[in-house]
Amino acid sequence: MGVKIFDLVSNKNLEVKDLKNKIVGIDAFNVLYQFLSSIRGSDGALLQDSNGRVTSHLYGLFSRTMNLITAGVKPVYVFDGKAPDLKYLEQKRRSDLKKEALNKYEIAKQSGDLDEMKKYASRTSRLTQEMIEDAKLLIDSMGVPIVQAPSEGEAQATFMCKQKDVYAVASQDGDSLLFGAPILIKNLTLNNKRKVSGTQSYVDIKIEQIELKTVLSELEISQDQLIVLGILIGTDFNQGGIKGIGPKKALNLIKKHNENFEALFEEVNWNNFYDFSYKEVINIFKNIKVNSEYSLKFNKPNKQKIIEILVDKHNFSMDRINSTFEKYEKKQGELSQQNLGAWT
Repeated sequence: MGVKIFDLVSNKNLEVKDLKNKIVGIDAFNVLYQFLSSIRGSDGALLQDSNGRVTSHLYGLFSRTMNLITAGVKPVYVFDGKAPDLKYLEQKRRSDLKKEALNKYEIAKQSGDLDEMKKYASRTSRLTQEMIEDAKLLIDSMGVPIVQAPSEGEAQATFMCKQKDVYAVASQDGDSLLFGAPILIKNLTLNNKRKVSGTQSYVDIKIEQIELKTVLSELEISQDQLIVLGILIGTDFNQGGIKGIGPKKALNLIKKHNENFEALFEEVNWNNFYDFSYKEVINIFKNIKVNSEYSLKFNKPNKQKIIEILVDKHNFSMDRINSTFEKYEKKQGELSQQNLGAWT
């Protein structure tokens, strides 16, 4: 779920037009799970095609990606590879929570409580290999590059951002900042409202940009101290953090000990919570494996391929595809006219 440090950092609001012609590295698993959690029926059930295959993630992926492309943003989807061994406990925790939510969903189903069904169903989302492969086929058909990370997708996107091959990393999690992403973008969507997971209510949202240099300057800490702050609160690699320590207390401890991390972790009794060294977690954020041989080639969306994937295979409405492409082609036509006008 990522480290929870956003209460401590400032951000600036953006409009999608501010990202026009900019390449943005998107944490693919992060957005796919968003779609699986939020795009469901009134009873909490995932959208499916006539063969019972889940399509919620494809519905969201097609809509958001084509909207971004139409708005002039250049998305790149970065997929997770093999998770670090220390992430096992977090993965198990998530699995256990999904089993618990599934049991509560079944209870709600038996009583016919739609609100409770919706609430707990959204917490049972699982991303299968088949769903991942379908997502990749759809992304490719839209002319958008895919980068496969050897490990964590956010670490890979961060590397690409440091190389200036992408403008920013797009994710809802703060881990990217611990990996060292120069710019993090949250809420990368053209919608100004988002459904609250497990409910029928919506909240207003804005695209947010968080710059690492600003975070470090405002908090008056180093990158290593930011990593330690995250570890105290809890990351995917030390689930839960140190009991009783939130963002503000963690920051105070760091200011107290400066970079004497041995003394800091001795004071918080690290060994009472974990059977591995905090240095192993720091090492993940500083030295995780990334792929330096990637290609970011953009192509025009291939309508015929999209139809084959969404309409022919997964029973999407042809009207929906046509409507989306009408908006895209209208925008392309406007851009062509602007370009011609520049030469007259």
